[in-house]
Amino acid sequence: MATAATSVLPELDAEALARWRAGGGRVVELMSMVRELGPVAGFRIGERKVVLVTGAAQVQQVLARQPDDYVKRGHRVKPLLGDGLLCAAGEPWRRQRKLLQPQFTVRGIRAYEPQIRAGVAAAAARWQEAARSGETREIDADLRYFSLDVIWRSLTAHPLDPETHRRLVAASEGFAAIPAFAPATGDTTVDFTEANEQVDRVAEHAIALAGEAEEPGLVQVLLRAAAELPDYTERLVRDELMTLVVAGYETTATALSWLFLLLDAHPEQRSWALAAGPAGSAERAAAIRALVDETLRLYPVAWLMPRYAAEDGELDGLPIEAGTTVLLSPYLTHRDPQLWPEPEEFRPQRFLDAERRPAPGAYFPFGLGPRACLGAQFAVREMVLLLEELLPAYRAEITEAPAGTAYRLTVHPDGPVRAVLHAEGE
Repeated sequence: MATAATSVLPELDAEALARWRAGGGRVVELMSMVRELGPVAGFRIGERKVVLVTGAAQVQQVLARQPDDYVKRGHRVKPLLGDGLLCAAGEPWRRQRKLLQPQFTVRGIRAYEPQIRAGVAAAAARWQEAARSGETREIDADLRYFSLDVIWRSLTAHPLDPETHRRLVAASEGFAAIPAFAPATGDTTVDFTEANEQVDRVAEHAIALAGEAEEPGLVQVLLRAAAELPDYTERLVRDELMTLVVAGYETTATALSWLFLLLDAHPEQRSWALAAGPAGSAERAAAIRALVDETLRLYPVAWLMPRYAAEDGELDGLPIEAGTTVLLSPYLTHRDPQLWPEPEEFRPQRFLDAERRPAPGAYFPFGLGPRACLGAQFAVREMVLLLEELLPAYRAEITEAPAGTAYRLTVHPDGPVRAVLHAEGE
């Protein structure tokens, strides 16, 4: 780590913590209180030392410049996802990342674009029927199905079938219930016994389908690794497969749910994106990408990212002791008025302003540095292709919005998103 600290770390005092507990003890409110103390500030829960990092330069230091000093250590979903890429660390993580990295480059994603477009076409067909009937839809459920369908097609070269969908939804329910951070003592684990049984059946099915597929899929990449690499076991194939499915689909589906809620509240932004250029143009694609980027700014799905100080050191001149929990929050950094003008406003145009690019560390919905989300480009491409198809053709009129926001492992609408779909072809 860097040189010795030169200042005293500001910490939330016991009186403030007592007020927080008396007010309901919501984690997002605790983090907001700590942020008011500065870009690097802390608090203590018993003997546990926690530091919250929200300043852009300090985020960049932790995630991109000194990732070996601030490390991942375990994960609450490890009982479900095992040693997949999300939970792996050290040399095993580096091997797995190297194996999968080529599949998620721009060139690699291009190979899966036919599968993404097939999923988009299927989603558009479902919305066409819903618009024709005038029924009220839970569009968040539609978007989850779309996301799972695309991932399943990319893995196996087959569309998602109802039984696999049922099993994956059952397996992912525990995932959504996990807290991003548990400041209180006691058992905060989730029982994944049933979920693991569902996951094992899904993995077996995926491997069987991959053997039948005429087109290559990601499962075949994993199976080749198991055949050629001594450390790549069949169990690791299962873990990696489920990491790609369970962790990957949540990001896309949740972000799209927020996006349609935001467009209902700000219909002028939908009009702006469609007016940016004709269908298929680079101008419209850029505007739709800006809608996605701005949604992820306001609602980064992974809103709280934990790291652990590997040894004594300093951050921004402040002391960080070995073993300290270091939390980074895209949600709070993305809403910092010193980094973002009018941070609470939904203004996608900010991402097309070449003169006001976000400072390094100011925008990180998928993390930063070597442990940034491997599937970030895939997720964004998937969302843009879906929106290019749906936005010109349908307006989603929200008839029942969620009561609030759930801050768990992900930040998601706290309830179903119900809407009536209106056909509005160009």
